[in-house]
Formats: sequence, structure tokens, C-alpha cells
Amino acid sequence: MSTHDDDVLFQPLQAGAFQMPHRILMSPLTRARATDRIPNDLMAEYYTQRASAALIISEATAISPQGFGWHGAPAIYSDDQVAGWRKVTDAVHNAGGRMVVQLWHMGRVSHPDYQDGKLPVGPSPILAAGEAHTPTGKKPYVVPHELTKPEIRKIVEDYATATRRARDAGFDGVEIHGANGYLIDEFLRDGSNQRTDEYGGSKENRTRFLLEVIEAVTDAWSADRTGLRISPTMNGTGMFDSDPISLFRYVAEVLNPLGLAYLHVAESIRPGRIYNPDAPRVTPEIRKLYDGVFIANGGYDRDTAIACLERGEADAIAFGQKFIANPDLPQRLMQDASLNEPNPDTYYSPGPVGYTDYPALESAV
Repeated sequence: MSTHDDDVLFQPLQAGAFQMPHRILMSPLTRARATDRIPNDLMAEYYTQRASAALIISEATAISPQGFGWHGAPAIYSDDQVAGWRKVTDAVHNAGGRMVVQLWHMGRVSHPDYQDGKLPVGPSPILAAGEAHTPTGKKPYVVPHELTKPEIRKIVEDYATATRRARDAGFDGVEIHGANGYLIDEFLRDGSNQRTDEYGGSKENRTRFLLEVIEAVTDAWSADRTGLRISPTMNGTGMFDSDPISLFRYVAEVLNPLGLAYLHVAESIRPGRIYNPDAPRVTPEIRKLYDGVFIANGGYDRDTAIACLERGEADAIAFGQKFIANPDLPQRLMQDASLNEPNPDTYYSPGPVGYTDYPALESAV
């Protein structure tokens, strides 16, 4: 098959401190293979197989015990977890890759089973829709404890501590998880934030926690090694906002002076399970206002990704499920080769099946 080296998808990109050889990023993907929250050799193999990504964004990784809430997920608050991640990052770097860790606090969608019986936390005592993934199976969410201002300050400090640990673990940077109905997103959107203090009410107030986290993280490392992910219309776990366009236009504007490496926006071009099919897409409005490197994410294939970049709608594309089944996805897209199909039944199952056993292109012929 012919290659397409002249296509915009395969041109280099400088995003903050990250020198990317092309524009195909690996999206953060929860895979639930960690051992007691510690990254392991199997995870190192999985990420190393995908080291040809322009940038690997790790699966969401808990910044603290309070922020944890998914069985089999990794964390980065202990020395053992840092050591586990160091094995992963060393292997990825030895394979020529670049990797950031996605910093995660699950907020109200954790569960008392992970909190020694205590309530999970959120901006307001509003119940999320759905069920938590606990060690003994799925269980309904519970009404969260409303965070006090001293507790908010402690979580901001936890983000800074996690950032320093990420540096110790050998990551090239961090991505702040501000999306998908987790704590930062819960503060941003008025469906989950009904506070009456300086963290609630106006869009300016609801953005305060995000900006405090960004300041703490960039002070702990640097802005040019910090990315941010948001999801303006994701409606899983009962998330919504009364005016997402106004909110996220404001977010874009206040991010501009901060000099982040990139802004990563998850909003499907094909609305489905967790994206409101009736909501107008907010991504184009953010793109108009955000001055930095812009990464789009959500249902792209090779043709739609190239078209998106050619139209100037983004600077790079993050691929999720396609990277699950295709460890050599950049090569496949460059050659316009066929793709392996992912098996959703093994997304969160233990062991190598459906994780490290998808064939690369040369062995798939």
C-alpha cells in the first residue's frame, strides 16, 4: 500500500516541551490491569507496544486514596506506585516513545468500598447516575460529601504532590483529567455543582477549582509539560451543564495565558452512548478561542482525522479504541492499512487477553 507522508496527520508537531513526530496520540484508556493499584510488567509491555504514538497519555491514575474509585486502576501516591510506573516509562522511552500520566480524582463517582466506608466527595451532595466499579462488582453510587474549602485546598496540594511523583516516575509530563464526570468536571458544570460560595454559581466561580489545580501542577513542574483534558458535552453519570458553550468558551479564554502544552477536548463526532446527541458540538467554539495546541478526540478514523486537521479544527487527534486493538496504529494509518477490531468484552478483564495480544501489522498479514 502507498504511504501518505505528505498528509497533515503525519507531520511533526511541537506541543509545549513535547516534540511529536506526527499527530496521532494515544488517548487515556482505563484497562484495569494494575496489581493493587501498582503498575506491573504486563502494563509495561502494553504501553511499550504502543510507543510509536506521538504521545502516550496514560490511563487515568489516582492522585490519592480519596481520588481512587475503579477496581484494577493504577495510582501514583505511593513509592511502590512510582517505582511501578518507572518501569513503564523506562520501557516506553527505550522504545523511542513519549508518555504523560493522566492525573485523576474521581470525585463523587468513587464509592465507600474504596474509602474505608467514608463517602466519596464532590462539590455538592448530588447523586451521580449509574454504578461504581468496585472489587465485588458494580454498586450504585452514593450521595457524596460536599467538600469544605480546607478539603478543597488539600486536594489541590494532592495534585501538586502527584505531579512531583510523576516526574520521579520518569514521565515526560502530566495531563490533568478535567473531563468525563470526575471531580474537576463536577466543579465545572452546574448540573453537579450547586455551591453558593466562591466555587459555585457563576462560570467564573465554577472554573476556580480547575485553575487552582492548574496553578499547583504547573508550579510543581512546568506549564509546557502540562496538558488538560475536558469533555464539554459528556453526559455519562448524569453530567450536564445548562449552558456548555458559554462555560467552555470561558474556560478556553482563561487557559490562553497559562501556556499549557495542549488542550485535549473529548467530544464525539458521532454522538452516542455518553455524548448527548441533541447538544450542539462545543469543540468548534473552544477551538475558535483557544490559542494553544488543540487535540481533538472522539470517534475519528483516518479520513475524518485528516479532514479535521486540514480544516484547521485541531492540531492533532487522540485515538482511543483503535489504539486498544492496534498497537502500531500510526504505521497502519500512514499506510492506510486495515485495522484490528477491538473486543469490548476484554477492555477491563485481567491478564493479557485483549490487552497485549493484538497483532502488529507485520504479524497480521
